[in-house]
Amino acid sequence: MLMIRLARFGGKKKPSYRVVVIEKERARNSRSVEVVGIYNPVTTPPVVKLEHERIQQWIKNGAQPSDTVARLLKNNPAPALETVSA
Repeated sequence: MLMIRLARFGGKKKPSYRVVVIEKERARNSRSVEVVGIYNPVTTPPVVKLEHERIQQWIKNGAQPSDTVARLLKNNPAPALETVSA
């Protein structure tokens, strides 16, 4: 089963994370299928960059987001599509 979860990067006491699609049984920082975003909680305000289209595609294909990734998705929704009025 595929999961969408965080992989930790960065130095000691300075974490940054990649939002990755990975097999559920794999270790936290092992080889992932695809990187679909980044999360840096150290900066003020925290930086969250997500590829919402790719994440939704993976969820449609059966990937399950972790609790933390689900919270990030909820707090950082996809930007609304701009409509052109004529």
